Amino acid sequence: MEEQEQELEQELEQEQEQPQVDLIYKVDDRPPFGEALFAAFQHLLAIFVAIITPALIICGALAKNVETTGYLVSMSLFVSGLATFIQCKRFGRVGCGLLCVQGTSFSFISPIIAIAAIGGMPLVFGSCIAAAPVEILVSFTFKYLRRVITPLVSGIVVMLIGLSLIKAGFNSCAGGDRFADDFGSAQNLGVAAVVLFCVIIFNNFKNKYVRMSSIFIALIIGYALAACLGMVDFSAFSESKYGWFYLPVPFKEGVKFNISAIIALGLVYLVTAIEATGDVTANSMISGLSIKDDDYSKRVSGGVLADGINSMLAGMFSSFPNSIFAQNNGIIQITGVASRYVGYFVAAMLVILGLFPAIGIVFSIMPAPVLGGATLLMFGTVAAAGVKILSAQTLDRSDVLIIAASLAAGMGVELAPDVLQHAPDDVRMIFSSGITTGGLVAILLNSAMVLFAGKNKGIKIK
Repeated sequence: MEEQEQELEQELEQEQEQPQVDLIYKVDDRPPFGEALFAAFQHLLAIFVAIITPALIICGALAKNVETTGYLVSMSLFVSGLATFIQCKRFGRVGCGLLCVQGTSFSFISPIIAIAAIGGMPLVFGSCIAAAPVEILVSFTFKYLRRVITPLVSGIVVMLIGLSLIKAGFNSCAGGDRFADDFGSAQNLGVAAVVLFCVIIFNNFKNKYVRMSSIFIALIIGYALAACLGMVDFSAFSESKYGWFYLPVPFKEGVKFNISAIIALGLVYLVTAIEATGDVTANSMISGLSIKDDDYSKRVSGGVLADGINSMLAGMFSSFPNSIFAQNNGIIQITGVASRYVGYFVAAMLVILGLFPAIGIVFSIMPAPVLGGATLLMFGTVAAAGVKILSAQTLDRSDVLIIAASLAAGMGVELAPDVLQHAPDDVRMIFSSGITTGGLVAILLNSAMVLFAGKNKGIKIK
């Protein structure tokens, strides 16, 4: 009788560990071709704009020409496709083996702009490659770093990412180039306002598919409006030297290395490792998998490891670091399709789109106010996510001081970048980004509290 009771208790525990979800296709199921293609297209609509936006913002801030911008946009799509396949397929220990879509990370935008302004794009790509092993190392030693990169630190850094991006978004709404005659003109602000209004309207539709593609639809409307107002120059198509199809060439833009730039990006890789852990955990739960067994630990380790390797791959193909996109977890919930084989279709679509230069050029000539209006809410959401992380913690007086000091340091260099104009280039590469400055302050102060005040701020993953 006692044995039967023990067996019953074990079964109940297993049921509690195994999330109960309503799925049409589970992780290892193979949906029919048509259904898999349709599900993949929904994922593509949800992440397409987010994948190309970092390249557009970086190139806009650095005043890159249409050809360079188009190439980097195409490479963002191509590498995201390769990275998604690696993440879903899982090669040995590399990859989580879930329907996790990879895309260009927003977290690196501010540091990359700061590094490129001093050392050029080859230094950016070289630093992305050289700093990626930081995240690879975290995948094997994450349990030892959880006392340093805590939810408090993660929340601060995510908030700084959002706040710094909002600044970039407003600049885009005004026209992108602060020295242009039409910067802040009624036409630029009007187009941005129309796009922003469309995002809000479509995002509140009851139809879930319209809601998912609200930013994409708003972009199309804004693009059409800008074209009617004569704001789009289509001559770039005839002047492009890339033709209509090309094969990506590794190290095409060159690479350079600098220890200060590597340190600046290495800090951000630490944060993206934390984000990847949360994304894989959420995806596991939504997909009906346990988050307490050894398989879960392997999925998390493999997901973070793939994040680092994929970011290294991105640098080799003249693109920017990749990370797992959390928004695709919502699509799994909506569709009930958690099959990782759908990820193969998403990966193929992204690779194909990246092989056609025309796709990159279409978005590279898109007026800055269109992009600014479409992404402003997206950036605000990132900042709100940081606030949500912090609000979920029990904050004492020292925590509030850490938040205050980190935000002051991070936003200080964002709002008054000239404060570093007399500093050596190596110092400017690290501290000219509010994300790295504020994040570094948060890590140092939090570590000091742990060491000297005996406080245990470690994150506990149940």
